[in-house]
Amino acid sequence: MKFIITLLFSLFCSTLTMAQDVEMADVMRSNGKIYVVVAIIAILFIGLMIYLIRIDKKVQKLEE
Repeated sequence: MKFIITLLFSLFCSTLTMAQDVEMADVMRSNGKIYVVVAIIAILFIGLMIYLIRIDKKVQKLEE
């Protein structure tokens, strides 16, 4: 229950901070660099997911 409350609180706080006008994001968006940042974050996220899936498969193999 504490985890759900913490998760909802963090989502609420992140929504509030995202609603603010960020000058740096506007500059990066106008220069086209925001797409590079988004691409790097996506690559890191995909790599992390692949890593976790591989570890899960290895753990399942060890459990058997």
